[in-house]
Amino acid sequence: MTTAQGDYDVPAGPTMAPWRMTWKFLRDRNELIPEYHQEFGDTFSLEMLPGPRRLVIYSDPADVKEIFASDPSQFHAGEGNAILKPVMGRHSVLLTDDALHQRARKMLMPAFSGPSMRAYQPLVESIAKVEIDSWRDGDTLVTLDRMNAITLDVILQVVFGVTDEHRLAVLRPKVNRMVDIDAKMLLAWSYPWLFRLPPWRGYFKNQEQVDALLYAEISERRKAHDSSPDGLAGRADVLTRLLQVGDSPDGGGADLEPLTDAEMRDQLVTLLLAGHETTASALSWTLHELGRSPELLARAVSAADTGDDAFLEACLKESMRLHPIIDFVARTLKSDQVVAGRLLPRGTTVAPSIMLSHSREDSFAQSHLFRPDRFLTEKIAANTWIPFGGGVRRCIGAAFSLMEGTVVLREVLQRYEVSADAVAPTKLRNITNVPGDKAPLRLKARRA
Repeated sequence: MTTAQGDYDVPAGPTMAPWRMTWKFLRDRNELIPEYHQEFGDTFSLEMLPGPRRLVIYSDPADVKEIFASDPSQFHAGEGNAILKPVMGRHSVLLTDDALHQRARKMLMPAFSGPSMRAYQPLVESIAKVEIDSWRDGDTLVTLDRMNAITLDVILQVVFGVTDEHRLAVLRPKVNRMVDIDAKMLLAWSYPWLFRLPPWRGYFKNQEQVDALLYAEISERRKAHDSSPDGLAGRADVLTRLLQVGDSPDGGGADLEPLTDAEMRDQLVTLLLAGHETTASALSWTLHELGRSPELLARAVSAADTGDDAFLEACLKESMRLHPIIDFVARTLKSDQVVAGRLLPRGTTVAPSIMLSHSREDSFAQSHLFRPDRFLTEKIAANTWIPFGGGVRRCIGAAFSLMEGTVVLREVLQRYEVSADAVAPTKLRNITNVPGDKAPLRLKARRA
């Protein structure tokens, strides 16, 4: 990327009042983005609120690579996600830039290291087994609801580290409401004064209650940590790893100051919003696609029995490609920049489209088909499969999400075969794309 001076060259796009474009984008972008791609090509721009501001959409792999490789001090990912600040908090690794982001990422890295992943895996297995034990042969599974139940408990127990059954029972419905973010809520995040009005007031009050429970958990755990070097012995959860930042090289982040309670709260809520419904949706789509293909289902069942996690992970990756959970990755320009050969003004948000990138025939042959083998036998070009973003801001929880998804798939398929009757429609729910009918599946028990 190079800074340049001269006349701006903003790509063409639809002519629409910013307020109307913003509302349509929040509600109908799954239909709008392919429409505009057809009309304007790989690069086009939208004028949005607040501001108004300019959002430029990209899908050519060369342009995506250029954006991901750009100078993070001039291409702010945190600012591009600023709409999430009212719920994630100002310390969130998703919302900070420059030195603050580097600190946040360094603090979180030990919690997502290889040894940490191995420590979390038995907990994920246990949570999945408890849920699957409640299923019955011949039942019709409301897949999205059940996957949401699993991934919520993974967040609460493996990330937050909550083990008290009473606190879990109180947290579950409140956290579910916290992640239920519709277009009206996104609007309020752009204009926070709306939280003083109904119906937004109830959401804000619920968020305060979740925060109070989280701060209580953090306080209790910090007391155990501070009272004795072994106060957290035997615990394997992300909150414990964060409390150990600054303890020793083994704990990770030995050169960093310990995290404040507010920093911990913001990172935990970020992991909740980034990793709960997203992983549940990916699992639902994967099981739905397997349920529509007896041949692929048989291979996945065999993989679950033999420990072939590579094939199960390939199924997950292919469902993430075919059914993108998040629509785009955003960067906001801090100065005038030349992007893909065009001079754009400071304040422009540039956004590689995950949906458009994943459906390119020149990147993925027969892109409309569910073909997990492409991730095993073909070389996937860089910057074409981007469900976790890319560059220095690639999602820090990517390995956790794939581990969790693979473990849950294995546990399900060791116990049940699944079948689906029809193609599930895509529905934009909150900030994620989910199966519109919740992906119903018929269960056939394999063993007692």
